[in-house]
Amino acid sequence: MTTIQALLKQTSRQLASVSESPQLDAELLLAHCLHKERSYLYAWGEKQVEESTQQAFKQLIKKRLTDYPVAYLLGYKEFWSLDLMVTEDVLIPRPETELVVETALEKIQSISTPNILDLGTGTGAIALAIASERPDALITASDYSENALAIAKKNAHQNQINTVDFIPSDWFTNLPRTKFDLIVSNPPYIKSDDLHLQQGIRYEPLQALAAGKTGLDDIISILDSALAYMKNGAWIIIEHGYDQGKLVPMLMKNAGLQQIRCIQDYNENDRLTMGKKYDNYVRY
Repeated sequence: MTTIQALLKQTSRQLASVSESPQLDAELLLAHCLHKERSYLYAWGEKQVEESTQQAFKQLIKKRLTDYPVAYLLGYKEFWSLDLMVTEDVLIPRPETELVVETALEKIQSISTPNILDLGTGTGAIALAIASERPDALITASDYSENALAIAKKNAHQNQINTVDFIPSDWFTNLPRTKFDLIVSNPPYIKSDDLHLQQGIRYEPLQALAAGKTGLDDIISILDSALAYMKNGAWIIIEHGYDQGKLVPMLMKNAGLQQIRCIQDYNENDRLTMGKKYDNYVRY
């Protein structure tokens, strides 16, 4: 048999060709197979790994070597301290999307019982993170994928959050004509011919990633209807690509939004744009 320490060393070398974090990947997957926390691997590095566990681990590594995402192999992803179930039916939540949550919480800070809409909720990450911080909020989370909504509902249940209303809808199509204090969305924004779609993210649902030749189709669709669902003084926050930091603000301006601002993530990439609605604005 092989020790935990030796197995990790051998595997991290294997994964170096496909991963930017081979050691972390190996640790996460071995801890998963052992049903232990990662700290156990360091405390018991000389412990022998049973053959059956080694075989299960090797099967996961074999799949990881095809660039298959670690989150799908584990079946979960941490986001905003919440453990979220993930499958190939949903986009894997990214750390940079937490910036949407941070910004949203700032915008509703002074609003009692804010009414919030999360468009294209996927795993429910944004909606559930906001709900975990603001249990008084009334949150509607929509997605046109029934499979995604089923995952989001399970995530709400597992994290003991019962203040989010999940609705099947293709953007605004099936939503009641309600006025919201805040709209948030992490829509598809990758160009349909982007080479990244042939890499690791190829395992994730294409409809949650790509949005036409410019990557802006879904953002345009959202902005075409958003103002009708926003209260006077309401904000909309949309995550977008690093190369769309000038285009999305322009689209928001054309839609009639004001106080528009693009915010960079911690890697200094343009990550989200927000705009505010005023009822006295005249659109030409």
